[in-house]
Amino acid sequence: MSDLEAEYRLDYFEEEGFERKECPSCGAHFWTRDADRELCGEPPCADYSFIDDPGFPEPHSLSEMREAFLSFFEEHGHERIDPYPVAANRWRDDVLLTQASIYDFQPLVTSGQTPPPANPLTISQPCIRMQDIDNVGKTGRHTMAFEMMAHHAFNTREDAEAEYAYEGEVYWKDETVRYCDELFESLGADLEEITYIEDPWVGGGNAGPAIEVIYKGAELATLVFMCMERDPDGDYEMKDGHTYSFMDTYIVDTGYGLERWTWMSQGTATVYEAIYPDAIDFLKENAGIEHTEAEREIVHRAATLSGRLDIDDVDDVEAARGDIADRLDVDVDRLRELVEPLEAIYAIADHSRALAYMFGDGIVPSNVGTGYLARMVLRRMKRLVDEAGVDAPLDELVDMQAERLGYENRDTIREIVRSEERKYRKTLERDERFDDLPETEKLFYDDQGRTEFEAVVLDVFEREEGYDVVLDQTMFYPEGGGQPADRGQLTVGETTVDVTDVQEVGGVVLHRADADPGKGEFVRGQVDGDRRDRLRAHHTATHLIGHAAREVLGDHVRQAGAQKGIDSSRLDVRHYDRITRDQVKAIERVANELVRDNVPVRQEWPDRNEAEAEHGFDLYQGGVPPGTNVRLVHVGDADVQACAGTHVDRTGQIGAVKVLKTEPVQDGVERIVFAAAGAAVEATQRTEDALYDAADALDVDPLDVPETAERFFEEWKARGKEIESLKEELAAA
Repeated sequence: MSDLEAEYRLDYFEEEGFERKECPSCGAHFWTRDADRELCGEPPCADYSFIDDPGFPEPHSLSEMREAFLSFFEEHGHERIDPYPVAANRWRDDVLLTQASIYDFQPLVTSGQTPPPANPLTISQPCIRMQDIDNVGKTGRHTMAFEMMAHHAFNTREDAEAEYAYEGEVYWKDETVRYCDELFESLGADLEEITYIEDPWVGGGNAGPAIEVIYKGAELATLVFMCMERDPDGDYEMKDGHTYSFMDTYIVDTGYGLERWTWMSQGTATVYEAIYPDAIDFLKENAGIEHTEAEREIVHRAATLSGRLDIDDVDDVEAARGDIADRLDVDVDRLRELVEPLEAIYAIADHSRALAYMFGDGIVPSNVGTGYLARMVLRRMKRLVDEAGVDAPLDELVDMQAERLGYENRDTIREIVRSEERKYRKTLERDERFDDLPETEKLFYDDQGRTEFEAVVLDVFEREEGYDVVLDQTMFYPEGGGQPADRGQLTVGETTVDVTDVQEVGGVVLHRADADPGKGEFVRGQVDGDRRDRLRAHHTATHLIGHAAREVLGDHVRQAGAQKGIDSSRLDVRHYDRITRDQVKAIERVANELVRDNVPVRQEWPDRNEAEAEHGFDLYQGGVPPGTNVRLVHVGDADVQACAGTHVDRTGQIGAVKVLKTEPVQDGVERIVFAAAGAAVEATQRTEDALYDAADALDVDPLDVPETAERFFEEWKARGKEIESLKEELAAA
């Protein structure tokens, strides 16, 4: 297979006297003007060298740096356009949040179907990246909420066979790197300290050469040259293991982190002091964080090394912290005591900005989609506030950021935060009953077909109607993820109590029973096996239908909601058009092929970050679960999702999948109602019964019902016209 080395040998590098080198620490290839440089310059190969020694002679605020960037590119022939919302699911079906400026133009502009709003253009796009949340506060540089300053150019090859919404070349790699260099120069940077690291980019079926721009230990920009598409016969094998070939379109996709450029201009200990100065000062004072001169020196020196704590680069963050403590000649516990409260303060400031973006752009907390992400961030922020000892209302902290961002709906934002905080407080108060109880051991994950078990009653809570029974272990599945709860019975000696519902609160499973089995009693549990089997089949069939819908309708299809049932289930998918009858049959065919193949359905519990790195956020079709580990359910090689439900062991156990109907739920969301296993047979029989009843009424063969019905309808319409004609004749007589 060919590599992309030739793609990085730019005329500009040669003209400016750059040398191509290989970093002895990480093995990356990079370009530099400095003949004596050995390392690529990016942490952990090198540390930040701009703290107390800014990379630009003049300090800039966020707004000043943003204006400097946009004005520079306006002066170089780019049109400035307004940023898009952070809720990318307003115009895209395949993602939730805007994570890069290129998201604004996918998929229609990048595919050449529609023209860009300007070409070339420049923008400063607010973004939210949830995958960075665990690094926020620790590395000194990571923020979940950030602005991606960018310039884009959309090009097509002169010999392109197809017609595209933009024509010809605007500019390409040499000009892009030249612009980057000249921007640095306009701000007074030392060009000798800049390194351009080769790092090919892959994403969403596209790929291309890309360059990370490192200055004084910080990655300040990424220059992506999107020019390839996945092709099984392609000549270029990329880091995702797939082969690619060149496209007719080629796009300049750059990203300059506003926050890091601002930080570089100020040289503060962390990026947070540079971009949230007022919020950090307020939070420190409120939390009572004060340091002696010696302690400030330790914290300051630790900040220069904090880039080594990136969870994406190190296997053990605490071990990396220990290495930093050794370099500072400080006890690791003492270091942790000094920096962890600050890390919480930094994260609070960042989370409040992310929430200001979310609520300012109209996201409302909920249990699905962007609303779930907002709820998760707010509750995480609440925990950080409590742990840090910050005595300030959450709505006040979020409003500080909303004011700086210029949102006009600040009163609404504050009310949303207050309402969500009240809901969270009620949840915590409800959970206090179970503080002294251990989490219930969930036996159903070990053997999802098993329905009998034995357990000890740990406690019983009386309700207005019935009782909540807590066991040390259970085979009963609690309601969740769109799957109804199991039902069944608990038996103590000769006494049997019915379990009519099962819920989970804070890891404790509550069995809603019609009688008190007695605290401390030994019980035998019996799950309704037929109900469990039907729910298992329908839940796995939901995965099959989702996979089949993406195969038939396109990769843009994403789950918008789901509900599993006993007699039928539904899957709501994001799709731009009504689903045709032919597409329904194709979806059925793909789903039932997987049933006939009898592929295994397996589960695993990997680390969340590792799972997201391998599979991306497509894992979360049904929402993002909490916790550091996620349960992944694999259906053969066809589908993998984060899922907490019960499933069959092999797809052959489903028997059959039948789509009963499709209907629009709202604009852009289609509902697929289906049945699986015995319910599929029953649904087919009901349809046949209706057909045979119609055939008997018409006195025809069942296969002739459609033709006969159509003939009767046409005759009825003809008689109606005759009657109307006769009425007109009589009226005229």
